[in-house]
Amino acid sequence: MKRRILSLLVLVVLSACASKKDILYMQDAIQQDNSKVNYESANIQPNDILKITVESTMPEAAIPYNKSTATGVQSQNLQVLQLEGYLVSTENTIKFPVLGDISTANKTTKELETEIKNQLTSGGHLVNPTVNIRLINAKVTILGEVNMPGTYSFTEQNITILQALGYAGDLTINGKREDILITREVDGVRKISHIDLTSASFMDSEFYFIKPNDNIIVNPNDTKVKTAGFVGNVGTILTIASLALSVTILLTR
Repeated sequence: MKRRILSLLVLVVLSACASKKDILYMQDAIQQDNSKVNYESANIQPNDILKITVESTMPEAAIPYNKSTATGVQSQNLQVLQLEGYLVSTENTIKFPVLGDISTANKTTKELETEIKNQLTSGGHLVNPTVNIRLINAKVTILGEVNMPGTYSFTEQNITILQALGYAGDLTINGKREDILITREVDGVRKISHIDLTSASFMDSEFYFIKPNDNIIVNPNDTKVKTAGFVGNVGTILTIASLALSVTILLTR
């Protein structure tokens, strides 16, 4: 009887163990050594907030085309910048001083810079203007088996899925590394992808670089799923098994 209980306890412990191949990231990383990185700029989407700065050889002439604080000093505080920014409408337009409505449909920030510069030049508004556009409300939501789930803002032009997961404190030991779910909306179309972090091949995916408003979901691995529910977790199972073994030993003495 005692042997059966001991065997059962061993099976419980072994079933709770994860193999090395289920935990390590990019196990074939050498295949990506010296590979080319293709940076991509995301198209501007509805509800994006854009910080647009216009400069000219005559600074005074560019003032009507710039937003600033009540004091006239441009702020570096992110919340203030968002209030001062240009909100992209659901029709993919922004209302720009003097020029009026400008379409942002199917444009990156670089392409919109060129569009505004051309309008300022061709309309005789400014001579040799410089236009800089920055997306200031980019964010990514990370849920599931990570240490700090939540929504994170970022200001970089390009961040990778690894950087995004780093914001959330990395996956827990129970995160399913071979099946990371990413959802993305581009120009009104929803895309869904599954990323395997145990293989470096995900670095060739269009989802390697995170785009604003992406959602990353880390599902629990099989071990976590099996131990969820009534018994709670592996620690609870081991406690129950240990108690059962102790009771059996006492009863069979």
